[in-house]
Amino acid sequence: MDDDQLYRAIRSKDARFDGVFYVAVTSTGIYCRPSCPATVPKRANVRFHRSAAAAQAAGFRACKRCRPDASPGSPEWNARADAVGRAMRLIADGEVDRGGVPALASAVGYSERQLNRLLTDELGAGPLALARARRAQTARVLIETTSMPVSDVAFAAGFASIRQFNSTMREVFDRTPRQMRERSPHRSEAPADGARLRLPLRAPIAHAHMRAFLGARAVPGVEEVRGDRYRRVLDLPHGTGVAEVDLAPGAAPGPPHLPCRLHLEDLRDLGTAVERLRRLLDLDTDPGAVAEVLGADPLLAPAVRALPGLRAPGAADPDEYAVRAVLGQQVSVAAARTAAGRLAERYGKPLPAPAGELVRAFPRPEVLAAADPADLPMPRSRGRALVALCEALASGAVDLGPGADREEAVERLLAIRGIGPWTADYIRMRALGDPDVLLAGDLGVRRALERLGGPPGGDAVRAWSPYRSYATHYLWAWDGHESED
Repeated sequence: MDDDQLYRAIRSKDARFDGVFYVAVTSTGIYCRPSCPATVPKRANVRFHRSAAAAQAAGFRACKRCRPDASPGSPEWNARADAVGRAMRLIADGEVDRGGVPALASAVGYSERQLNRLLTDELGAGPLALARARRAQTARVLIETTSMPVSDVAFAAGFASIRQFNSTMREVFDRTPRQMRERSPHRSEAPADGARLRLPLRAPIAHAHMRAFLGARAVPGVEEVRGDRYRRVLDLPHGTGVAEVDLAPGAAPGPPHLPCRLHLEDLRDLGTAVERLRRLLDLDTDPGAVAEVLGADPLLAPAVRALPGLRAPGAADPDEYAVRAVLGQQVSVAAARTAAGRLAERYGKPLPAPAGELVRAFPRPEVLAAADPADLPMPRSRGRALVALCEALASGAVDLGPGADREEAVERLLAIRGIGPWTADYIRMRALGDPDVLLAGDLGVRRALERLGGPPGGDAVRAWSPYRSYATHYLWAWDGHESED
């Protein structure tokens, strides 16, 4: 899109572009999301930026009315498999805060200088500036939703010093941290309540389908669905946590969102926890773009009309979903869920304090790699495949993290005896978050296609790109969720 097209998007206040680009207004010195309810500025006073970090680096502060830093993420970063896309997923996951720019560059296979150039050319900001914008957003959430001491917030958000923290918050939000807290209507007076926040999204969302999909696959002791509320244990870099998300969009005024509450052992994990929930619930997608592509196909159009806003759930923990993919080979959804529950009960790490029915984290690959295949709740051959997969994950021979090379990961998965194309593609779709995977050999997909009029031709399937993962989910929904998993 050129600048004139971007300006038309802000004149129409099109919320689909929130998080895709940012609008900086030279006459006020602020930057906004495209759907900001304020009066549309004159074209001569508008500058466009690909990232909040670029707008901040250019000297603009965040609008207090539309809160552009809280926009949903760009769907571009879910789809792109190049170095920039992989780096953006890693930055969102907190890689720079944990290991610095050297760790980020190493993860994507570039030098620091090359990576900085690539990100700056595309987004107007380098990795440090992008990570700084993420830290500022995390700090704002902690300031406004918890009663933590402000000094603790600074280090929990990833800042190196109180001085750096105060300077950044004043520069980005035009308020001191204490002023932000005093003016927030959302702050919890009881630390035990956890951090309450909103997970922004692009409407609509088929929350009843999401509830059914996650509920049918919820691993006992690790996750649960009750009514519209989804709860699960998160295994995070600095400790465990429990997330509670209302899958029905919040009724509070403002942009569409899902209410969320996080109970974390270490609040340094807040930004990472939020990003992993966003990937799991596929909150950065553009449902309008998906419907435009898939709804144009006569075969899929009935399913698309029946479920507007359907999401393609990803993974809160890619390694966990890879293990669950092996558990689900050639068995029903219910059987896979039962096997996963037994595995978690025997090998999962107990929580320091149970949270109702949630009592443990899903077992880590290094734990399962040491297991005897004969002791696992599955046929011996599948047990050997699962142990081999976990050995590869634990050693780093297979990388499924947010910065993974998807093609390379699939090749290495297929090299493991007992992992075939269905399993590798399922892992690619959910654990790696690839939006363009059609599980053509899946039983539920085949049944749905037969009911809809027969398998499509190759040209039709190619026309579903880049949203073939969504086509898979639409076909599963049409089949009634009784597919293999």
